[in-house]
Amino acid sequence: MEDFGDPKTRPDRQQAGIISKIRLENFMCHSNFEMEFGDRVNFVTGQNGSGKSAILTALCVAFGSRARGTQRANTMKDFIKTGCSYSLIEVEIKNEGDDAFKPELYGSLIIVGRRITESASSITLKNSLGRKIGTKKEDLREIVEHFNIDVENPCVVMTQDKSREFLHSGSAKDKFKLFFKATLLQQVNDLLRDIERQLTDATALVKHLEDSLKPILKEIGELEEKIRNVELVEELSQQVQLLRKRLAWAWVYDADKKLNDQLQRVEKLKGRVPSCQARIDQYHSNMQELGHLLAEKKHQISEMIGKTSEVRRKKEELNHTLSMAVRERVEVQGEKDRVDGQIQKMVQQIDLIENQIRSIHEEYAGSTQAEEDEIRGRLEKLQADIKEAQGNCQRLKQEENEIGPKIAALEREIENISNEIRDLERNHRGISSRVSEIQANQRNKVTAFGGGRVMSLLQSIERNQHKFGSPPLGPVGAHVKLEHADLWSVAIEHAVGKLLSAFIVNDYQDARTLRSCAKEANYNNLQILVYDFNRPRINLPRHMLPQTNHPTAFSVLHSDNATVSNVLIDMAGAERQVLVENYDIGRRVTFDQRISNLKEVITADGTRMFYRGSAQTTLPPNRNLRGGRLSGSFDNEIMDLERQATNVKHSAEQARGKKRGCERELRDLQEMLNGVKNKRIKLERNIRSKEFDLEDVKKSLLADVGGTSVSTEKELREDICKLQNDLQEKKSRLKMLQKRVDDAESKAEDLKTLFKELCESASSEINALAEAERELMRIEEDLHKAEAEKKHYEEFMQTKILPEIKNGEAECEELEKCTKENQKKAAMICPESEIESLAGAKDSNTEQLSAELSRLKHRFERETERFPESIDELKTLLENKERRISRKKQVYKDFREKLEACNEALQLRWAKFHRNASLLKRQLTWQFNGHLKKKGISGQIKVNYEEQTLSIEVRMPHDASSSSVNDTRGLSGGERSFSTLCFTLALHDMIEAPFRAMDEFDVFMDAISRKISTDSLVDFALAQGSQWIFITPHDISMVKDDERIKKQQMRAPRG
Repeated sequence: MEDFGDPKTRPDRQQAGIISKIRLENFMCHSNFEMEFGDRVNFVTGQNGSGKSAILTALCVAFGSRARGTQRANTMKDFIKTGCSYSLIEVEIKNEGDDAFKPELYGSLIIVGRRITESASSITLKNSLGRKIGTKKEDLREIVEHFNIDVENPCVVMTQDKSREFLHSGSAKDKFKLFFKATLLQQVNDLLRDIERQLTDATALVKHLEDSLKPILKEIGELEEKIRNVELVEELSQQVQLLRKRLAWAWVYDADKKLNDQLQRVEKLKGRVPSCQARIDQYHSNMQELGHLLAEKKHQISEMIGKTSEVRRKKEELNHTLSMAVRERVEVQGEKDRVDGQIQKMVQQIDLIENQIRSIHEEYAGSTQAEEDEIRGRLEKLQADIKEAQGNCQRLKQEENEIGPKIAALEREIENISNEIRDLERNHRGISSRVSEIQANQRNKVTAFGGGRVMSLLQSIERNQHKFGSPPLGPVGAHVKLEHADLWSVAIEHAVGKLLSAFIVNDYQDARTLRSCAKEANYNNLQILVYDFNRPRINLPRHMLPQTNHPTAFSVLHSDNATVSNVLIDMAGAERQVLVENYDIGRRVTFDQRISNLKEVITADGTRMFYRGSAQTTLPPNRNLRGGRLSGSFDNEIMDLERQATNVKHSAEQARGKKRGCERELRDLQEMLNGVKNKRIKLERNIRSKEFDLEDVKKSLLADVGGTSVSTEKELREDICKLQNDLQEKKSRLKMLQKRVDDAESKAEDLKTLFKELCESASSEINALAEAERELMRIEEDLHKAEAEKKHYEEFMQTKILPEIKNGEAECEELEKCTKENQKKAAMICPESEIESLAGAKDSNTEQLSAELSRLKHRFERETERFPESIDELKTLLENKERRISRKKQVYKDFREKLEACNEALQLRWAKFHRNASLLKRQLTWQFNGHLKKKGISGQIKVNYEEQTLSIEVRMPHDASSSSVNDTRGLSGGERSFSTLCFTLALHDMIEAPFRAMDEFDVFMDAISRKISTDSLVDFALAQGSQWIFITPHDISMVKDDERIKKQQMRAPRG
């Protein structure tokens, strides 16, 4: 370790690496700036904005710092002064003394230059004579490392941003990182850990090498066994050679036979191709016919649905009116029956009273008191029963009135649910049809622009292609690709959707030919565009396009065909149709910004906005248009539609369940209503019976109590008159009710007639629609079957017949080639005549020969594998292995001894590292306290190497409690700045650098703290011996005068 004693004992001067001059040109706020520095202490002061901090930034950039590392710019070109095209930095470094860097090359002065332009930056290294020595970053890095210039270390160059950050930092880990890096402990720690890892790897490697010797020892024993048994191999060799000759020619004869069989099989497979292709063509033709029928049937069903929907609505309304009329007739008829019954009872009552009058004269006029009391009891009981029955009857009527509206509401709800179910089923059929259509489009993109008709048209064009001067282009949609199809597909359909199904021809003669082809393919209303195919692609200048950041229809449509691209411009004006995401943006772009060259604005949902004259016009989207024809992938749309179909089906099931629940509730309410009605009618009959009994009892009471027979007869006569008057009223009401019944029956009959006529007139259309839907489903089923059959035969052709033919032909070629190769190989083994003389091989079985040869070879190979070498080779190998293993044992032993020595050395260095780290920790505390004492403050620095933290404790002289402040953020701004400055000076004692620079080191200090801090820095700098550059915006008149201190004032910034 070095001696960390008194700084005054250090060398008095260090000439190598200090900065003598800096020159800036067009750098930040400087146009042409030059400043010379003294060898010791330099103070630079000036107002804010005068460019003081730019000097340190220039030093950092000159010595290789990145733009972001200076915290003043993001890129190098940001350092160039506004309005200039380049920036230049030149720094002169003294190169004298024992530590001079290549003095024979650079001399006594090194000039480091950094030139920055808009596109690049370059480095120039010159010697004392101004001659260029180097231009590479490696040369600059070599100089920086030689002089130990680390501009990114805050203890070497502390910019104003680092000063503020460091002075405000209260993090113990940040202070530890600064201490660990400044004292080079970080570098030594990383180096020792790397050595420790390498030693661990080397130890594992030596162990692995020692373990690798064990198999060799085992091999030596096996070699000794092989030497004793190697003679057993030669006896099988000749038998194997003889069998090889026979087997070689047997393979030749067998391959000839297989080749002939394979040729016959390939010819048989080729005979199956025409029949299979005929079936494919037949099913393809059926698919086209079914596709035409499907499109026509869909069109027919859409027209029939429009016609039958109105008829169904009228039928439902008429059915509801008829049910109401029937209900009214039943109610009036019931009321008529009740009045008729009341009339009959009144007639019976009159007859009864007249009989009573006749019997009065016959009865005797006396009665006992007991009979009178009995009659009065009966009278009171009958009155109470009648009153109670009337209350119950009123309650039943009220219940009946409450149930009636509920039944009507349920009937309306059931009718609405039925309509909803029909709509959901119709929607499900539409979605299923749409899925089938998209799947067809997915199989063939062209069908998205005209369905099956366009395929027929293309086939017709192919048949009549000799009649065209130039082949037609179409449909247009098949020649374009849409960018961001998920967002703009609907908007593009509203913009140029009509052109996507159109065909383009070169002249009118081709247009007439194409029209005849469309007629042949039954493709009516085909849109044909005439455009010159020889016209080059139109390149639109920027000023002719809408001046907006939003895309146009032309910018999102891409086509490799120049004619299609030109048609989109000339005939659709796609380059002037702007696409926006929503309605609000569209209104701003169309009506507020008034962009030139704008035809219209179309939102993502298809809303169109444009000016018609001076009037602002907005058209809603056409709901009949469907997006997705230009989508690259239909899978998402199919999944969405299938999910919609599932939801619709689920909704329909829920509606059916709800309808069944309503119908059950309706039946319950109707049964309840019938029960209430029956109870009410029965109760009314009981009331009338009791009323008659009451009248009888009253009359009996009057007859028994007293009064002459004349008065009783008079009362009875009055009752008869009253009943006769009521009878007349009832008869009048009966006539009126009879008329209402007749009117209701007439109305019901009329409505039944109308309903029957409407049903008869609509039944044919509804039946026709149902039949058409069944026919549509049958066609779709037939189409799916045809597609499945076609796919089956195509797959059968592609996966079975053609691959088998191809494989068979390849196998024939392989067999033929194999036969020639086998014959050639067999001839090389022995001539055919030799095999014939050995009883031949034509009748030999290759499998038997192969099995026998394999058995012999297996035995031979087994023995050969056991003893592959000769005896001499085995002995030589044994000697070599014994010699080699002895040499390896000695080498691995030497390795082990060296590794142990290295481990001991590493442990010794770790011990020295920890001892030096402990010494540096005490050294830091001593130096820190020494600097704090200048202001009468004491403190302590605690370094925890395990937790990697460094904490500062400061005890203020005015603190009566003598408690320490552990967090410097608890101090005032000046106290915190001074204590942090003392910590920095303590670190400076432990590092070596040719120069140090500090910017705004005295921020947040009061006057006294600034004076003490400045004096401390100056004394430390003069004692330390290296070059120091202090930059401050404050007055430096308080700095003592000394020949080793150079003070410089920056010019005030220009307004």
